[in-house]
Amino acid sequence: QVQLVESGGGLVQPGGSLRLSCAASRTSITIYFMGWYRQAPGKQRELVANIHSSGSTNYAESVKGRFTISRDNAKNTVFLQMNSLKPEDTAVYYCYATRSGYKTDWGQGTQVTVSS
Repeated sequence: QVQLVESGGGLVQPGGSLRLSCAASRTSITIYFMGWYRQAPGKQRELVANIHSSGSTNYAESVKGRFTISRDNAKNTVFLQMNSLKPEDTAVYYCYATRSGYKTDWGQGTQVTVSS
């Protein structure tokens, strides 16, 4: 099993920025996909963005042009730079990582609140 430790959430005003980080507890394994889901109160969990070890990325339509995902393969760490934040981005953000055998691990979640 791989533990994922998230950081960087918090309260920000509309139009502001936050940067989320997620580090895997093991760096000696290959993680194919890393990314972020989010879940707002009363809503289903949705994919925000993910990134393959090759660098290929995928974004939800609602965050394209505002969020940027990146990763450090050597450290098995993924980042989510969130700019131009909107109140509708308010949610708990969960990091995930998919490794060999399609095993997926999840972080504990970090709260992002966009409010004036």
